[in-house]
Amino acid sequence: MTRAQDILLTDLYQLTMLQGYYQQGMDDIAAFEFFVRKLPPGRNFFVAAGLAQVLEYLQGLHFEPQELDWLRQSGRFDEDFIDHLSQWRFLGDVEAMAEGTLFFPDEPILRVVAPIDQAQLVESRVINILHFQSLIASKAVRCVLAAPDKLLVDFGMRRAHGGEAALWAARACYLAGFAGSSTVQAGVLYGVPVFGTMAHSFVQAHEVEQQAFAHFALAQRDNAVLLIDTYDTERGAQRVVELAAELKQQGITIKAVRLDSGDLAEHARRVRRILDSGGLSEVKIFSSGNLDEYALHDLLAQGAPIDGFGIGTRLDTSADAPYLDCAYKIQEYAGTPRRKRSEGKATWPGRKQVYRRFDNGVMGGDLITTLSATDSGEALLQPAMRAGQIVTPQPNLEQSRQRLYTQLDSLPPALRGLKAVAYPVEVSESLHLLARQLDSEVH
Repeated sequence: MTRAQDILLTDLYQLTMLQGYYQQGMDDIAAFEFFVRKLPPGRNFFVAAGLAQVLEYLQGLHFEPQELDWLRQSGRFDEDFIDHLSQWRFLGDVEAMAEGTLFFPDEPILRVVAPIDQAQLVESRVINILHFQSLIASKAVRCVLAAPDKLLVDFGMRRAHGGEAALWAARACYLAGFAGSSTVQAGVLYGVPVFGTMAHSFVQAHEVEQQAFAHFALAQRDNAVLLIDTYDTERGAQRVVELAAELKQQGITIKAVRLDSGDLAEHARRVRRILDSGGLSEVKIFSSGNLDEYALHDLLAQGAPIDGFGIGTRLDTSADAPYLDCAYKIQEYAGTPRRKRSEGKATWPGRKQVYRRFDNGVMGGDLITTLSATDSGEALLQPAMRAGQIVTPQPNLEQSRQRLYTQLDSLPPALRGLKAVAYPVEVSESLHLLARQLDSEVH
């Protein structure tokens, strides 16, 4: 896994542009903003996530001697430019929406203001960090809204696209309201509660299924969650009932059983009847296996007696919408607003602020406007870094999680479901005027 501050974890064109800026003496202040152009089908909002990792990346960012040596050996760069990079540091400012903030298309959630070589070089990694965590958090929160009273656990490490992705997915899921993750290192790095049960291999390694249950319960006396569908799900549930009294004599209470295959709703109903008739009404049913917000909605609509869910592949890969149409674009250079006018990819120029208005505590609409304009709503972009140093105190993961809870409480009810519903986002007249002014100029 890469270090957080591997500066060569970037696109080559960032470095080739930097040499061009250097040769021409272009070192004025630039403002770049990160935003998402449109919602994926069926989605109603995004969740801002990843700011903590962006700030960690930027603070103290510089070139190590071995990285400069690689650039020198590549033969692509002038020696005086490489000498210049040896003194390169990120000393810019960052304004951003706090993690856990709900946001919508075209709204900037982060702005970097720095000499252009600094603001430019960090583009690829900033997009990489914000895109992935916001992508996963935005899907995970849909699971939370689909099953608000259920235990939800991230089970996706083994299918995530790499180790860093698995860790960031676990963090993003916890931010979004999951109880925790099966990824142990997420507990070490981020304090995410860690959950785990058992695999089919543990059962198959034993000659007798009930013996596997007993051995696992002895090994995990306070977390006896037994996987019962290796062979026959209902027979597995009956074996749990048969074993429960014996375990209780040893001071072990079976906490839950897990279902991982087949018709989860029907199996859960049958297993619930078996457990209840065997005096194990307190034993929970936990399910996993190709789940997402749509599957959760369907299972609960069927009245499936399932108490918790492990959600993996479809979440950690955001299978239905595996990427966001996001960008990090220059909006100002040398004090002058800049506007991209490419077909289908035009940008709103200049530094901007997003104001959120509320009606009786419910989000009523957002306004994207020029930074110099003011509005009566809540200004969402706030200082996060000044002169390359993190503004303290920054919220921790628990505080960001609480912020999202507050945001969800104010979300219009229609936007909480799985069907697409438009939320009003207005672009101010001052921003329209600035865009028209720049469009009239000849470049």
